[in-house]
Amino acid sequence: MPNGSLDNHLFGEQEEILSWDRRYNIISGVASAINYLHNEYDQKVVHRDLKASNIMLDSDYNARLGDFGLARALENEKTSYADIGGLPGTIGYIAPECFHTGKATRESDVYGFGAVVLEVVCGKRPWTKIAGFQCVADWVWTLHRENRILEAVDERLGDDFNTEEAERLILLGLACSHPISGERPKPQTIVQIISGSVPAPYIPPFKPAFVWPMTEPTGDSSMTNTQYTTPMPSSYYGASQESNTGYSDLYTV
Repeated sequence: MPNGSLDNHLFGEQEEILSWDRRYNIISGVASAINYLHNEYDQKVVHRDLKASNIMLDSDYNARLGDFGLARALENEKTSYADIGGLPGTIGYIAPECFHTGKATRESDVYGFGAVVLEVVCGKRPWTKIAGFQCVADWVWTLHRENRILEAVDERLGDDFNTEEAERLILLGLACSHPISGERPKPQTIVQIISGSVPAPYIPPFKPAFVWPMTEPTGDSSMTNTQYTTPMPSSYYGASQESNTGYSDLYTV
């Protein structure tokens, strides 16, 4: 791809700042690619490593999702997951439930997409520590609660961005970054939100806690779906590596 990677344009030594229109178009292209993989390709596929460095740009700055070395076909519509056998991917883009299941799903791909959306809009890597927060998503969620959401837009753009589109993408990024996988929007809905054919999703003022259903070993069937708030490992936050990392190196259950 003649224009290299999205990551290089956001964080490399580029003289030209990636314009708002190009950023919006890139996000739209990636959303279409995910929808194609999940719903339109003959065999449903999860990418498993969505991140800015895997998004390539053609001569017109159209997005091309690349690096399918970790991609897996979903077994069927009932299971809808791919066994990982270790946890490949890049910290900051990996959904929290993957640390428990060791499985990639369409929902975990959506989580990675949400990280990319916030990265493109804010001009900051997902794991960036900012204003006392451990990651960009937490910072943006607080700005949303305080009705200051547009302060999250990459300051290098100045005022040269569409405020309605920016708010739409930030809310979408937060929706895709929801700690609970079932609350994340589907790819079809994501495409519609970006096109403006459906409104931006509702985002609660406070970021919900990540909870994981666990089976209580008491034999009491009423307790089999109890949800426990589960802290993420400290290495999940503030990481700076781009390499794929084994599951056992990240989190021990």
